[in-house]
Amino acid sequence: MRVFANRRRLQILSWLADPRANFPPQKDGDLVTDGVCLVFIAQKAGISQPSASKHMELLLGAGAVVATPIGRWTFYRRDEDGIAGAAVRIAATLTKGATDG
Repeated sequence: MRVFANRRRLQILSWLADPRANFPPQKDGDLVTDGVCLVFIAQKAGISQPSASKHMELLLGAGAVVATPIGRWTFYRRDEDGIAGAAVRIAATLTKGATDG
């Protein structure tokens, strides 16, 4: 749940929901099919590439994004099934907590 409690990570997920509207065209990789290059994510978020990489690593571990390596770069796109699963787990946790006390 902590992965989704970060405002910057939620903003990145929001941008990735509509990559063509939120990121410039890329030389390599399709914005929708392959995902958005980490460089563009870092630039849009106004953070360093290592910071962006850490955020994306956490989102990847939570199942919220899929990483696709192309050449020397990594591209990220949302994993809608993973996000839906996380939402179910969060809701179940909150519901369980509400009925326990």
